[in-house]
Amino acid sequence: MDHVEIAGPGAAPAWWRQRALLQRFVADLMYTELCLMRHGSAGMPALPWPDAVQLDAELGVDSLERYALASALAAALHLPPDADLHRLLGAVTLGEWCDALGAAIGSGSGLISFRSSGSSGVPTRNEHRLDLLWQEVCFFAAQLPQARRLWFAVPAHHIYGFLFTVLLPLAYRQAPALLDMRRTLPAALQQATDGDVIVAYPEVWAALAAAVPNWRPGVSGVSSTAPCPPALARQLADGGLRLIEVYGSSETAGVGWRSAAGAPYALLPYWQHADGSDTLQRAAGDGEWLEATCQDRIDWQDARLFVPAGRRDHAVQVAGVNVYPAQVAALLARHPDVQAAQVRLMRPDEGARLKAFVVPREPGASATLAGQLTNWVRERLAPPARPVAFTFGVALPVGQQGKPADWIIDAPAP
Repeated sequence: MDHVEIAGPGAAPAWWRQRALLQRFVADLMYTELCLMRHGSAGMPALPWPDAVQLDAELGVDSLERYALASALAAALHLPPDADLHRLLGAVTLGEWCDALGAAIGSGSGLISFRSSGSSGVPTRNEHRLDLLWQEVCFFAAQLPQARRLWFAVPAHHIYGFLFTVLLPLAYRQAPALLDMRRTLPAALQQATDGDVIVAYPEVWAALAAAVPNWRPGVSGVSSTAPCPPALARQLADGGLRLIEVYGSSETAGVGWRSAAGAPYALLPYWQHADGSDTLQRAAGDGEWLEATCQDRIDWQDARLFVPAGRRDHAVQVAGVNVYPAQVAALLARHPDVQAAQVRLMRPDEGARLKAFVVPREPGASATLAGQLTNWVRERLAPPARPVAFTFGVALPVGQQGKPADWIIDAPAP
């Protein structure tokens, strides 16, 4: 197949003027925000939503939720301070919300924000320059020059989904067709053919590997959000798929990439690091340099190649004291009756202490295990570092991208 023509780096295109892209971004963000506010998706129609879906009648959005949604969208899209939100707050359908947002964005601030998953316990909102995201997209478009169709299983308001399903299509002179596979059975990807690119995350790739043991020539895949197990990456490669793994985070965007299972990651060309330091630097134009720190400890193979060496322990504060949820979870996992554990800071409506989600080795052990673990942490940890609420389930809670997710106290993971 001939290569398609690809745009070069420079000013990012006004992506919000592509109505279908804006509509998907808005719907994905609204769905996630409503799930957070309601502690679940009960009563909401599954995505994708049509333009005509009504916020009140079909989504059950009340006045408080409407204001919270408008605030979340204004923050993510960096609406100007003088933006008229009355039109947005008075809109009835998703399409009317998109019309109001498109008008409010105007010429654009050149910024966009994404909320992290809060793997360490505290989600953060991270601001990015669109021109720098566009630089990343143009690099990956050059690695995927034959893209004709783009299948995706990631939401558009997540930084990974935004890069590869909103901006990436705009990097081609002839945009690839976009196919939402979030409500598609994995076996449907047996029809993927030369020029198809699949954007997914490891849990989806595991399902696809089982459903499609052999891929047709010319099919490529992209994986991010969580480490892809090397055995899975090799299984996909042995089946004929070219898989690009992207290393990055909501805080940094893409940092490195690889296209061979188990190989070191290569820094993206505009990143560099100082010897003896894990601090990364990026030229941002006009002589400005941006600095970032990876979410993992880094084992540098040379100046450009690296291997992630485990997550850094991110501290959260309890009663003014720094505590480390990852270390507390590791301590819980050493209990003989615990198979796995996850620890994070409580939600504001739950309290201001740590909570723990525990997978017992024996399913029926949870009735007595809570008391045992309370004593276990009391004997080994200072009071601020002790979880005071334990939730039990058969598996640790994860979100749509396979990353650690929050849970409601005493509500087991589905």
